[in-house]
Amino acid sequence: MGKRVRYNAPVDEPISHGDGGRKTAVARVWMRPGNGKVMINNRPIEVYFGRDTLRTRVKQPLELVGLLTHFDIRVRVAGGGTSGQADAIRHGITNALLDYNDELRKELKRAGLITRDAREKERKKYGQRGARARFQFSKR
Repeated sequence: MGKRVRYNAPVDEPISHGDGGRKTAVARVWMRPGNGKVMINNRPIEVYFGRDTLRTRVKQPLELVGLLTHFDIRVRVAGGGTSGQADAIRHGITNALLDYNDELRKELKRAGLITRDAREKERKKYGQRGARARFQFSKR
């Protein structure tokens, strides 16, 4: 994931941490009380994710529990593409919310946000065109 980044919080402010993953993307999420600012790799979410659908996907767990404007979120994410990174961040935020308050578990579980999406790209097999696609058969 590159060099290690430390996020030091003052002693009087509680901080929650969660790790998330999707495909080959890995996200580390830190939450602290604030006004809803989301920073991803030291850039605002509006700059990092150009598509509105990815931004809403990232904020989904916070909207679900009604804490969208209660936390400032800082994320370090690496690997994968934009869609995988957005889902990894969403999973990390979910785990950070569970670290903050375990009573949110039932609501997040019902929405299917706690379980990591384990689907990965299937590898290409030898003698074939792709993972499942075959070369065209020629009888003559």
